[in-house]
Amino acid sequence: MFSLSTTVQPQVTVPLSHLINALHSLKSSVGSSSNAIAKPPHKQHASEQDLHSNEPTWSLRDLGLSDLGLRQLDELVSGVLPRLSQQGVSSSSSPRQKAWRTSHLSSQSFFHNKHVWVQSRGFKTLRKNKRLQAGFERPMEPDGFTPSFMKGLLTRDKGMEVETLDKLLKSKNIPDGQQDSFKTGFAEGFLKSQALTQRKQDSLRRTRFILLVLLLVGLYGLSKTPFLSVRFRTTSGLDSVDPVQMKNVTFEHVKGVEEAKNELQEVVEFLRSPEKFTVLGGRLPKGILLVGPPGTGKTLLARAVAGEADVPFYYATGSEFDEMFVGVGASRIRNLFREAKANAPCVIFIDELDSVGGKRIESPMHPYSRQTINQLLAEMDGFKPNEGVIIIGATNFPEALDNALIRPGRFDMQVTVSKPDVKGRTEILNWYLRKIKVDPDIEAGIIARGTVGFSGADLENLVNQAALKAAVDGKNMVTLKELEFAKDKILMGPERRSVDIDKKNKEITAYHESGHAIVAYYTKDAMPINKATIMPRGSSLGHVSMLPEDDRWSETRAQLLAQMDVSMGGRVAEEIIFGNEFITTGASSDFDAATKIARMMVTRFGMCERLGVMTYADQTKQSPETQAAIEHEVRILLKDSYERARALLKSHAKEHKNLATALLQYETLDAKEIKMVLEGKALEIR
Repeated sequence: MFSLSTTVQPQVTVPLSHLINALHSLKSSVGSSSNAIAKPPHKQHASEQDLHSNEPTWSLRDLGLSDLGLRQLDELVSGVLPRLSQQGVSSSSSPRQKAWRTSHLSSQSFFHNKHVWVQSRGFKTLRKNKRLQAGFERPMEPDGFTPSFMKGLLTRDKGMEVETLDKLLKSKNIPDGQQDSFKTGFAEGFLKSQALTQRKQDSLRRTRFILLVLLLVGLYGLSKTPFLSVRFRTTSGLDSVDPVQMKNVTFEHVKGVEEAKNELQEVVEFLRSPEKFTVLGGRLPKGILLVGPPGTGKTLLARAVAGEADVPFYYATGSEFDEMFVGVGASRIRNLFREAKANAPCVIFIDELDSVGGKRIESPMHPYSRQTINQLLAEMDGFKPNEGVIIIGATNFPEALDNALIRPGRFDMQVTVSKPDVKGRTEILNWYLRKIKVDPDIEAGIIARGTVGFSGADLENLVNQAALKAAVDGKNMVTLKELEFAKDKILMGPERRSVDIDKKNKEITAYHESGHAIVAYYTKDAMPINKATIMPRGSSLGHVSMLPEDDRWSETRAQLLAQMDVSMGGRVAEEIIFGNEFITTGASSDFDAATKIARMMVTRFGMCERLGVMTYADQTKQSPETQAAIEHEVRILLKDSYERARALLKSHAKEHKNLATALLQYETLDAKEIKMVLEGKALEIR
């Protein structure tokens, strides 16, 4: 209870809440009565508490305060409720407010209701919070109660005040003479903004239209691709096939593969005059499979067949049929054969056939991987004939092809294109040497003898490397020296002239290579020496090259033992000249070669008396006794070879020393110079 006593009226006792409402209503009534004259009748509105208060109202007469004026009433309200403002909310921002508070009545707008103050707790806690202030209350801004993303929702019902142009002119204090200009500029700006907005809308509509067209194109691609796979690329090579006329390539351009040319000559006759063979009841071959190592001219042979027969030539590689999307490879096979049948007779050449015609496997990961090869099998020998279309396939791995692909009726002929022999290499070298400026005294046969195992592509690279070397050295033609340089570079790598080798190691290398040369020169069945050098190349510090007189199709036991003796000559020379303590690791590759020859003589060639004429392909499957016997025989062969080389070098110690001295002086010696040194003749000054 709250007591209020005055000297004017007797003591009145009322509830505190009634007193608060009465004071507010009295204050409002006094203020409204004082302002009634200034405000028009239609502008007067009841206060918010008068509209929503459910408690009875009080007058000054009821409280005995009829003699109080407005100012005295304000002082009385401020004294009783020192922190209440006209809206009932404290306007003080002091951090130490201690006045108690009451809730407001609900307003018409939630925006006003969100400012209702809640009494703060006056006791202290152990939690440290910078926002807590000393005293019983903490000041809080009205905007702090609501997150920023909620402000739009809270203020939406307030609406936006629309400011007219006349009000804007008055608020800006624009003179009367300039108001027309201001209105004109305002209108022009409005029109320009409208035009800009229209342009943006037009651009947005165009963008949406383009996106719609792209979407429709994508959907069209989905409908045209099997299993809804989008075609990210369109291969013009097989989707739209165009034949090629090979009029400038004939069998005259193919060298070193005479047997393959003879086999394919029959196909050319089939294509030129098929009636010559069909009159007897024969039929055209459907497919020819070219098998051989890389670089032997399989592609060139296929082009020559089409050029000799003067028929259209369709070229494709096996990888072009491979695709990540299901059914694309089979579709390309159909397109290729459809075009070829329309232009028969013709030749279809599929390079790297193993990429598309490999053996079929059952794989759950790739259930549709066999569609391409199945389509190829059906096109080559299926229900529909393809008369007049010759398919030529080329591969380096015939063992990887599917058995159904290489059977008669599909690939009827299998032509082996092997590496050329010495005669074929000579023809290939002469063919490529004709295309460059070369010394007329060069004998291609000498280079051909030293390029055993070279393919046609290797020989072409050799001639090109020689031409580049001659151009770097500033010569006007290619000589035998450049050809030898190119051959050594291909076989053993480029020269390493920048390597700084000390005198001792250089001397060891010279005697090591001289040991190989001495044993090779004085051994009957060894190959003739071509060159000896101590110039570092690749991983070797020197080497001795030997050339056979002709290609060896088989080798005798004496020739194999001679190769082992030559391999042992380097280590034997080091041991004789420098002693057992100064032998080096330079003979490791020589021992590998000698051990390989000895093991093959024992296990494969039947050249061992103890084990007899029996092969031992897999030694791990042999009994321990047999394995021990094989190792024993191999050791005997290697030991005997080492002793033969030792005896030969001791008997030719003088020649050995002279050859090593010449290598230290000249670094490289050819066959003629080696022969002169071993015969005791002086070399010409270079």
